Amino acid sequence: MIKRLVFILFVFLWSLLAAKDTLKKEIPVEPGNNLTIDLKSGGTVFLTGWDQPKAEMTVEFANGDRSDWTIEFSKTDDGVTADCRSNRTSSRHHPPAFHFQVPRRFNVRVKTMGGGITIRHLEGKLDGRTMGGSLDLSNLNGIISMETMGGEITLTESKVDGKVHTMGGHVRIENVIGDIKGTSMGGNVIYKNVGPASGSSSGKTVKIKTMGGAIHVEEADQGAEVDTMGGDIHIHRARVFVNARTMGGDIRIDEVDGRVRATTMGGNIDIRMIGSGDTADHTVFLSSKGGDITLRVPKRWPMELELEIGLTRTSANKYRIQSDFPVTVTEEEVSGTSKHSVLKYIRGKGKTDSGKNKVVIETINGNIFLIENK
Repeated sequence: MIKRLVFILFVFLWSLLAAKDTLKKEIPVEPGNNLTIDLKSGGTVFLTGWDQPKAEMTVEFANGDRSDWTIEFSKTDDGVTADCRSNRTSSRHHPPAFHFQVPRRFNVRVKTMGGGITIRHLEGKLDGRTMGGSLDLSNLNGIISMETMGGEITLTESKVDGKVHTMGGHVRIENVIGDIKGTSMGGNVIYKNVGPASGSSSGKTVKIKTMGGAIHVEEADQGAEVDTMGGDIHIHRARVFVNARTMGGDIRIDEVDGRVRATTMGGNIDIRMIGSGDTADHTVFLSSKGGDITLRVPKRWPMELELEIGLTRTSANKYRIQSDFPVTVTEEEVSGTSKHSVLKYIRGKGKTDSGKNKVVIETINGNIFLIENK
């Protein structure tokens, strides 16, 4: 009896799905043409490249009433256009979902007033914007400029130059070749296995900025400029240079062969230098307004050291400079009028080998650790 009821329920649900109202249209096109999508009604967009000489649009109506919408799918001189607008004054009905298939080599411009955008297996110039939804991008080749006003962004398995931006979500860029910039106004930004192309892409600096999230970079062979207003920064490997700033988090760089500037208003800094330090610029400037700073350098790494700890009234004089390299430490007391004023400085100076690389480390109420890489 139970099996029979389950079977009846399955048939019922399948019949509902099969009866779902859809609209399907197709137009002959050529590879390299353009698709322009303008959804004033809003609606999710699913776009996929295929090996057919035509553009196909399938529309799924959520409430089964296609008369609520005016939808146009038209041939143009250089491709096709798709437009949708509502015929009702009420905004409570759910907009339809749009599925497009075009030749793999195709240029796309898409705009929706609300809904996610998914793009797969396309090569060309891709430009998109949604007023509220996620961006899911993969297996792309070309130039992209994609933006959402409120959703997460995922870009994977692609060879692209350009940018992706969200006003309120996380950004994840993984297994991508090209000059790609990911930014968020309020979420984490993660780069993993992102590098320059050997041909058309110039391999520019990794640039990331977020107003309120962590930044994670797997590799930055041509340098990194990263900035967050409220999160940690973690870079695994970098060359040439790193410029990292956070207003409220820790900074960690596992390996860097180049110059470094890292500043935080309230966190710890941990940097590991690699390479000989005899070539190129390996200047180091590290600053924290309230945390420990650790710098790890190779043996016989040439540097001129300027280290400084500021102690306030609340510090209890418990912080120190600890170094595996020769450093002359001095102390100086100064006048201060509030508990936040610096009352004492602990300074350290030193030089190794030629002193080629200037190393400046500053912190308030924190320790300084200068450690030899083993």
